[in-house]
Amino acid sequence: MSILEICQWLQDTEIGTAIRESVWWFPIIEGTHVLALALSVGTLLVMDLRLTGLVMKDRRVSEISKQIVPWSMAGFFVMFVTGSLLFWCQAVKAYGSLYFRIKVVALLLAGLNALFFELRTRRGISAWDSDPVPPLRARLAGFAGMLLWACVIAAGRTMAYNF
Repeated sequence: MSILEICQWLQDTEIGTAIRESVWWFPIIEGTHVLALALSVGTLLVMDLRLTGLVMKDRRVSEISKQIVPWSMAGFFVMFVTGSLLFWCQAVKAYGSLYFRIKVVALLLAGLNALFFELRTRRGISAWDSDPVPPLRARLAGFAGMLLWACVIAAGRTMAYNF
């Protein structure tokens, strides 16, 4: 079974059809997806801006992270669930979309950026936590996060308007 055939099967399931053909479910799910995106990426933007040393230079990175990450993770969870439902009901269109593929690659790279930051860069945070401008590695993680999430959003919105 090819990936396209799996996408066709998924889209044609009772749930996929119900979401796609519903007057209410599709817009509710899509609206929730966009709101969760704003929560998740909006809070991550604050963290990334601090990592780059552009804002809140007088606040510790760990303090901002402690306040922001729970909100960002909650938003990401809702965004992931609603995004999966949106894919489920239009899997064939998504599979054939260049913008969807760009979005997935950018999402994976954003995840790798966050993982690298958590596993490597954050280890030495005690040495630079209060610095107005964090070290290069942290700044690069912040800039990469902003760039990658901008790509995710741009590709996702472009994909939505090309279906």
